Amino acid sequence: MRPRWQAPVREQPAVLSDDQLERNFADIAPPLTNDYALLEANKCLFCHDAPCTLACPTHIDVPAFIKKIASGNLRGSARVILEANPFGHSCARACPVEVLCEGACVLNDRDEQPIKIALLQRHATDYVLEHKLKLFEPGAPTGRTVAIVGAGPAGLSCARELRRFGHAVTVFESKSQPGGLNTYGIAEYKLKADVALAEVQDILDLGVELRTGVTVESIEELLTEYDAVFVGVGLGSTKRLGIPGEDLTGVIDALTFIEHLKTHPYRDTKVGQRVVVIGAGNTAIDAVTQAKRLGAATATIVYRRGEADMPCYHYEYELAKRDGCGFRFQAAPQRIVSNGNGAAAGVAVRTPQGNEVIPCDMVIVAIGQGERDELAIPRDHPKVFVGGDCANGGAEIVNAAAEGVQAAKQIHERLTNG
Repeated sequence: MRPRWQAPVREQPAVLSDDQLERNFADIAPPLTNDYALLEANKCLFCHDAPCTLACPTHIDVPAFIKKIASGNLRGSARVILEANPFGHSCARACPVEVLCEGACVLNDRDEQPIKIALLQRHATDYVLEHKLKLFEPGAPTGRTVAIVGAGPAGLSCARELRRFGHAVTVFESKSQPGGLNTYGIAEYKLKADVALAEVQDILDLGVELRTGVTVESIEELLTEYDAVFVGVGLGSTKRLGIPGEDLTGVIDALTFIEHLKTHPYRDTKVGQRVVVIGAGNTAIDAVTQAKRLGAATATIVYRRGEADMPCYHYEYELAKRDGCGFRFQAAPQRIVSNGNGAAAGVAVRTPQGNEVIPCDMVIVAIGQGERDELAIPRDHPKVFVGGDCANGGAEIVNAAAEGVQAAKQIHERLTNG
């Protein structure tokens, strides 16, 4: 097992000031001013058969919430958003809207810029969080109980809907804080942990019982205490490369790297001078850009396939290039090279031109996560429901929220009608 955190062995003195680090990790998409939000909202055509709504996995009524912004009703706008998507606030910051709602905007067909749906959504939901407005209430108690395993977007979306139906809900979370990848795994410049936790608190305030630091070992045991169980535990740890040298000091998996950054002062997350990130998905982009923003002199993606094969979104690729990150395509890692003292000094790769070593003093592995195998999930049990990444293999916040809401409706139907 790779250690949870190892700083590069040739740790260099910090060269970035605290102020510079704060600027580097500031919101990548700053909030709209009131005037700008009104101007943007009034550009919307308020399509009757809105393709933006259809493109959203939670089917937020986008024209309806934008129209309320245009009329100055931010509370009403936020309610439209959050009624459909309990994680509408984090989705406004971290959802790939370019390939979902904004990508479906009819203005694209006119060669015009699409409506800034994400920023408008954030404008409304920020208002609710900042003013601590309570939009929803728990339903009348039904006497039925539901256990939820995992306090990520899927589990907490399910919890919120179940509370609105009036069922008692207990959420079990193995980590010390709720929120799942929203809290621990999304790039800091997209979504900060305190924002994710504030969004979670709105759900907990409906009377959801949260037990953190608890690892559920048996779903069957929960079924003896609860009327139904929802499992939303996400995926497992980062997959191993399966090559020599991956246990050297200075080799770390991307999620551990990002979690350390999000749970410590920026200066406490040490980064190498020359960083190589293996993989080319969205998590790899989060890792390479944040390594560069922490002060790495070079931060390079190494990918065994070609540019067109990258699984990351195009806009993520463009962001990394703007940040000054490098890319080496058609470079298949063969081993991590040691400096002779047990630390990484380079990545040996095979390319179409032959073999070479890419020098580095830190290697971040981002080749995807494996399935969780430590918890047996009886998927054919009528009282067990599953959603989120552990069910869909890894998707977006909005997909997890949609699956959690849908599961809550199914659970309510079962508890109500047997």
